[in-house]
Amino acid sequence: QVQLVESGGGLVQAGGSLRLSCAASGRVFSVNVMGWYRQIPGKQRELVATIPSVSEAGTTNYADAVRGRFTISKDIAKKTVHLQMDNLKPEDTAVYYCNIKNFRALGSPPEDVWGQGTQVTVSS
Repeated sequence: QVQLVESGGGLVQAGGSLRLSCAASGRVFSVNVMGWYRQIPGKQRELVATIPSVSEAGTTNYADAVRGRFTISKDIAKKTVHLQMDNLKPEDTAVYYCNIKNFRALGSPPEDVWGQGTQVTVSS
């Protein structure tokens, strides 16, 4: 079973930066999409950024609200995805969740696994 472990959340002032990390363990298939989502209480979880393992799985994607401020990257050897968050705003405050959509075969539903979440709080 794939498991995801997140780290890097915390409290920062507006304009500051944080770097989130998500380490995967277990069987990560060659075709997968890893990414970050966030959830504000009372609202639905929303996509922040995703990064595919191969082109067939898509392209790097960012929510409009974070494009230009956040950067998603991966370390293939360590099976780890990072989210560098710069110029943070109070509206970025949320619980951030790591996710992997792990495709055994293209055209079939993927294994969909979530981390426990890490709190990011941006003060004004």
